[in-house]
Amino acid sequence: MGGIRVASEPKLKAKLFVHAAIRRCGIEAIPAVVARKGDEDAGTILVKVNRCDGTAEVYTQARDGTGRLGWLKSTGAEPVDDSRAEAVIARARDVDYDLWVIEVDSRDGRVPFIDHVLAVR
Repeated sequence: MGGIRVASEPKLKAKLFVHAAIRRCGIEAIPAVVARKGDEDAGTILVKVNRCDGTAEVYTQARDGTGRLGWLKSTGAEPVDDSRAEAVIARARDVDYDLWVIEVDSRDGRVPFIDHVLAVR
């Protein structure tokens, strides 16, 4: 029963990743907070990027076809109304109780720890 095995990076504990992400934002003077704590070891992480104009984007952790960890824009290519972004987060929380949510304020949408955004086809 040989299936295709995809190698993946070792998984960093969610709590450590979140704390490092908040610290990295702080170093670059980008406001960021933990809006919701999830499972310390294996919780999925969402990032809400507040564009400071009533719009936002939501990124979800995902792995690409090679197993590399990246980020998928759950709200689509363009920023959406803040209430729509909150609805995306609420739906995700309903499915995954262990979910972490990091909120970042960034007018230009730049988040220092999001460096591999997966393309949606």
